[in-house]
Amino acid sequence: MKLENLSIGVVGFGLRGHLAIEVHRPEFDSRVTAVCDVSERSRREAAAAFPDALITADLGELLRSGVDAVMVLTPDDQHASVAIRALEAGVAVFCEKPLAISIEDCDRILEVAHRTGSRLYVGHNMRHMPVIALMRRLIQEGRIGEVKAVWCRHFVGNGGDYYFKDWHADRSKSVGLLLQKGAHDIDVIHWLADGYSSRVQAMGSLSVYGDIDDRRDRSGERMRDWFSLGNWPPTAAEGLNPVIDVEDISQVNMVLDNGVLASYQQCHFTPDYWRNYTVIGTEGRIENLGDESGAEVRLWNRRHPGAAPADESFIVPEVEGEHGGADALLVGEFIRFVREGGGVTVTSPVAAREAIAAAVVATRSLRGDSDAMTIPRLSAELVEYFDAGQLERSGATIVGSTP
Repeated sequence: MKLENLSIGVVGFGLRGHLAIEVHRPEFDSRVTAVCDVSERSRREAAAAFPDALITADLGELLRSGVDAVMVLTPDDQHASVAIRALEAGVAVFCEKPLAISIEDCDRILEVAHRTGSRLYVGHNMRHMPVIALMRRLIQEGRIGEVKAVWCRHFVGNGGDYYFKDWHADRSKSVGLLLQKGAHDIDVIHWLADGYSSRVQAMGSLSVYGDIDDRRDRSGERMRDWFSLGNWPPTAAEGLNPVIDVEDISQVNMVLDNGVLASYQQCHFTPDYWRNYTVIGTEGRIENLGDESGAEVRLWNRRHPGAAPADESFIVPEVEGEHGGADALLVGEFIRFVREGGGVTVTSPVAAREAIAAAVVATRSLRGDSDAMTIPRLSAELVEYFDAGQLERSGATIVGSTP
């Protein structure tokens, strides 16, 4: 792997194309040299953004162009097929989250990366968000003792515009929003609790958007074409996707493999848009009020007779850039990993798989009888390989998961 002038290929230049812009920077000594997209609009926009790059609708042509790494920024149901072809071609892969939309595809991606030795990085940018980094630091410093519970409430105030006017609303393409949206939060819950879900139980329903008859095909459009804060109330939404069969409100209970209890609630018709995490330990608790730069994380670690002001408060640092600067940190870490390899990164392919596994099984639970269900485990050999930083070695094909 050459250490200078890294050549990056991008597959999918739609709404997530801003990540390609992040990687095309002199300070990273990397540049986008090829873009593949089946959309004529996307190819036209890619040509304007990267005038010296190869622009194609053929993934094979991109892979044959000599790129060092590929960023998979396609819709979620295409992640697995594209990532596997790139890994098999021997190039490093950045796969945007979620890693895939099935446990089997996640395991297949990890197996191919292990067998070929091609480096795999998953774009869970929330691990780089300042609010999450601050909460994790407080936990690791022992400020609340040993973590015993994590609760997350996600108020998805833009849910109607973000998820119910295009493919996200179709479970054949997204599985459901517990996966497409919730996998990010589940990963953070796992990270803050330092464990993975072993059993989950969920409930949910399509409470609002399923009753709206104003539907139309938005092929060729993107979310920015229709988004407006004036699209309110949710019951007055217009131009929804012709197929809507995913839940707009859901809640999950999780038992982690280290005994931590966790819960996640998600609602797509709230007036406000933010996440609230509460982490409770044996010696206190922390909670965030707001999740962007300038928000506040509060800590209680003394006994109080009732509701009380926090014992300490911490302001989330002001950082410029998408997601509080997280996207730039994410891409920077990916570039370093492509160049150097053999090191543990903040994001984790195993953790990405475990978040998907929890979300998939939780979705089965809520669409069934809301029974508690067991998460299939990833093979120990794959866990060891990825947790060790994907050190180079020769190996045989690995079975992805066990019951």
